Amino acid sequence: MYILGISAYHGDCSAVLIRDGAIVAAVEEERFTRIKHWAGFPEKAIRYCLAEAGVPLDQIDKIAVGRNPRANLKERLGFVLRNRQSLKKLVGRFKNRRSIGGIGSQLAAGFDVPVETIKGRIVNVDHHLAHMASSFMVSPFDEASILTLDGFGDFVSSMQGYGRENSMEVLGKVLYPHSIGLFYTLITQFLGFAKYGDEFKVMGLAALGEPTLKTKLRKVITYTGNGQYRLNLDYFRHHSEGVDMTWDGGEPTMGTVYSQKFVEDFGTPRQYEENIQDYHRDLAASLQAVTEEIIFALLNDLYKKTQDNRLCLAGGVAMNSVANGKIFDHTPFEEIYIQSAAGDAGTSLGAAYCVYNQILGKPRDFVMTSSYWGPDFGTAEISEKLKVKNEELEKQGCVIRKIEDNNELCKRTAEYIADGKVIGWFQGRMEWGPRALGNRSIIVDPRRAEMKDILNARIKRREPFRPFAPSILLERVGEYFERDYPDPFMIKVYPIRPEKRAEIPAVTHVDGTGRLQTVRREDNPLYWGLIKEFENLTGVPVVLNTSFNENEPIVCTPQEALDCFLRTRMDVLVLGNFLIQRLDDNKK
Repeated sequence: MYILGISAYHGDCSAVLIRDGAIVAAVEEERFTRIKHWAGFPEKAIRYCLAEAGVPLDQIDKIAVGRNPRANLKERLGFVLRNRQSLKKLVGRFKNRRSIGGIGSQLAAGFDVPVETIKGRIVNVDHHLAHMASSFMVSPFDEASILTLDGFGDFVSSMQGYGRENSMEVLGKVLYPHSIGLFYTLITQFLGFAKYGDEFKVMGLAALGEPTLKTKLRKVITYTGNGQYRLNLDYFRHHSEGVDMTWDGGEPTMGTVYSQKFVEDFGTPRQYEENIQDYHRDLAASLQAVTEEIIFALLNDLYKKTQDNRLCLAGGVAMNSVANGKIFDHTPFEEIYIQSAAGDAGTSLGAAYCVYNQILGKPRDFVMTSSYWGPDFGTAEISEKLKVKNEELEKQGCVIRKIEDNNELCKRTAEYIADGKVIGWFQGRMEWGPRALGNRSIIVDPRRAEMKDILNARIKRREPFRPFAPSILLERVGEYFERDYPDPFMIKVYPIRPEKRAEIPAVTHVDGTGRLQTVRREDNPLYWGLIKEFENLTGVPVVLNTSFNENEPIVCTPQEALDCFLRTRMDVLVLGNFLIQRLDDNKK
């Protein structure tokens, strides 16, 4: 049985294909359009998933969509009538709902087939049920507590639940207009980070400040108990004036969330080009602290309801790796699962599994232990792209060598890393989710503190306060981190042991923490082998890993990897079994 999962007309739209309950392919549309967080209909992602499985569209049994226009209709209508929403806002929401309802027509048009040839029945799954399923149904737990947190989806911003075998029970939800995700977005915009998805920048900035504004921010959002929180709506615009949003065929945008009242109480909003002051750092730190208070309160209430110390998290706020790393210390939960695309991209995954397991009643027999579900490219295709780029590579003083033996490839690359080189590492299937996890990565030596500045100056061109992440051999985690708990998806932050911080300064944040990725040999033997060879050379089982891109989505194809390599100042590109070294010391 084939089920196609779709996340459409929202940021980070995506497609997933499962066959008899196991993932065949999963990918975000942005990797093909090359526009970050691309919103609209994920036609290219769907085409890839079908091609990976080698099946035509008419052989898909079910098409699961991670949005449901009919969800919470009574609550939606009641809110509109009580608040007399503007006609403009109502028309915009109706248009988005109509797009979700027209998935069949979009598929037919995209694949140039009559709509009646699409045999798979389209099933709309409530947004937060899809989030719940995206974590629980692919987790290693037969039973678990579940919490979802995001901006909004189908009129809901948070859902508490419990999973047993192949079914999930909803225990509570927080409805529009109240949202912890929107609370985080409000401060993110106020601090001058206005692009969709910029919240992670503020999470990084928070480590540089002190939470001196916690008391003041607690007036903006309040936990009221029993899984509920409330926004002080005087500080927001979304419920009254409305906030313009674009979700159809391009980069998603969101209008200003904060009200004039917020400006009066918190001061002048920072513009992006302005210097960051102590007030901005402290506001970011206070935001993070108050957000953590709400998350931990929700989790402690959830545990009271379930009495199960296994936890599955999903939703955009579940990408807050700083909060995730503290859950063990502030709640009774002892085991946590968060899959690599926990944000809205993951609703395609969750919709597919909600249909397969909960609606169709199929048993669960798949656990998602890795994120490598995207496109891969063989030696012949890589070789062809190298021929096309040969002249340009020669002009930049590059030498190409093919190394057939993977052990030798890892050893040679580890030597370059230890020598202070910047490495582009392109291997196997692309990662699912926003993190590069060893197949589309830029890798450097974590022992060299200057590497943070080198990467920002030569490659990433991003805010200097944003940290870089360590990839570490799973079996060595306890030696370097105070919490010895695996995280293959780089979605939790743990304190680095004080005696190890000077050893790996390039991946140690200013507060002594690191957002680690644990690397298990069974999940990615080549990347594990590279880190092991680096350990053999240096005694350190850690490398610095950042995404292979330059202010763009993570590279998907060999050509994109070559283009990024050629326009930046990387020293070496390892493209499959081809090692491309730039010998010209006067690099661009």
